Amino acid sequence: MVTDTIADYLTRVRNASSAGHRVVEIPASNLKKEITKILFDQGYILSYKFEDNKIQGAIKIALKYDKLTKEPVIKKIQRISKPGLRKYAGSEDLPRVLNGLGIAIVSTSHGVMTSKQAKLENVGGEVLCYVY
Repeated sequence: MVTDTIADYLTRVRNASSAGHRVVEIPASNLKKEITKILFDQGYILSYKFEDNKIQGAIKIALKYDKLTKEPVIKKIQRISKPGLRKYAGSEDLPRVLNGLGIAIVSTSHGVMTSKQAKLENVGGEVLCYVY
């Protein structure tokens, strides 16, 4: 049993990326699906597919690598808010990752979004992770 499913998701992506795997399969949840959509929209992953079976379902993620150097596009993916210590930020205090080169994924009352989108919509929330 996994207590922090988001940390498990991020760790699976991080490990598969550093090992050079093309595809990683992760148990699905609605929050993980939203994070996957954000990673795809921001260009950090190549594609994704949601597979539904009777019990839980799975997310298959095709990882993205640089064509010339064969290095993964995701340099670092880091969990910020943990079950033991939640990190919340108001709309004015949302973090900028690597001076705007990375993204912070935030869970808000308007759904899961990047910190840039949350600033535009003037909402704060729980800072889930940083990706760059």
